[in-house]
Amino acid sequence: MTSFLQLAISLALIITISKIGGYLSYRIGQPAVLGELLVGILIGPSVIDFFHFSFFTDQHLPEVIHEMAEIGVLLLMFMAGLDLHLSELVRSTKVAALAGTLGVIFPLFLGVITGLLFSLNSQSAIFVGLILAATSVSISAQTLMELKMIRSRVGTSLLGAAVFDDILVILGMSIFIALANPDSSGGLRQIALIITRMVLFLGISSAIGWWVLPRISNRIQNQPISQGLVAFVFVTILLYSWFAEIAGHMSGITGAFLAGLWFSRTTLKERIRNNISTIAYGVFVPIFFINIGLSANARLLTLESSFLLMILAIVAIGGKIVGAGWGAKLGGLTRQESIQLGVGMISRGEVGLIVATVGVTEGYIQSDIFSVILGIVILTTVITPIFLRKLFSNVPSSKLMT
Repeated sequence: MTSFLQLAISLALIITISKIGGYLSYRIGQPAVLGELLVGILIGPSVIDFFHFSFFTDQHLPEVIHEMAEIGVLLLMFMAGLDLHLSELVRSTKVAALAGTLGVIFPLFLGVITGLLFSLNSQSAIFVGLILAATSVSISAQTLMELKMIRSRVGTSLLGAAVFDDILVILGMSIFIALANPDSSGGLRQIALIITRMVLFLGISSAIGWWVLPRISNRIQNQPISQGLVAFVFVTILLYSWFAEIAGHMSGITGAFLAGLWFSRTTLKERIRNNISTIAYGVFVPIFFINIGLSANARLLTLESSFLLMILAIVAIGGKIVGAGWGAKLGGLTRQESIQLGVGMISRGEVGLIVATVGVTEGYIQSDIFSVILGIVILTTVITPIFLRKLFSNVPSSKLMT
């Protein structure tokens, strides 16, 4: 079977079982995303080991699926941004800043202490703390969109807190690597450069989003171009994500979220939502959810690493709930809303994996620790929609920001 035919059959199977898993999860009263995540784990190396079926001989197939999954998470975060209004996000800035900041400090500190207790050297312990400080709200955003709570006070504050979290974690990681360099003066210059790049990215992307995107969108919509608006929006998502990583030294999902936020100001918002959601939820987002399970291999865990996984998982979950939740409470949310936001920050997702990969590449964490981190990413990703569903079960969907 040719490489293309292997890709074709794998995509057909992945999308089909994703939808089946989502449907079964919905039938038992859980968010559809939970079922999609679980069937991904089922067909992954932990159980069935999908990619090692005899007819999958293309060694590059997992990499291709992974890259398509990356597009899926970009589209997912774009949809989350598109469902918000800029004014709502601005109103939640205080809550987002406090929740995002304390949501980084608490798990970072607890992660470092735990790493030292397990005899890791100081650099490895600090990097473990940085990994636990990361947050990816793509799963939480999808769950809140299913529950129609993305525009609630918790939803907007959660997405804002994730932006602060992304900035602080990436900045903290960059500062750590810079200071670990014996050339301290060069390290300080590097830190200043990173901060400058972040500020420039946020400023330039906001200026383009405020003045340029609405005008170009309206102009393209009136041109005799087949699906010109869809093509323009899709290209913009990719460029914003690329710009966030290359110029802003931030994660690509932050760029995609900002693109969605700026497109939400246009008069074509509903048309954009209808068209992009078809591409996203019909193809790419299911691949993203399934790929999370395909990346995990529970068989690699030993008894010792399993114990470390259990302790770090408690730290990862508790650190976010206490830290981000406390910050939300200080920012003015109710006790229930603060807990909801803290739980929404639990998932580490692809952001945690990005930081962990840097740690492995730079030699700060070893492969056995990376396996533990991967387990934490999977665990926190799976439990987040379950907890959110429970916490929002008695909240009327009419409690939206006006």
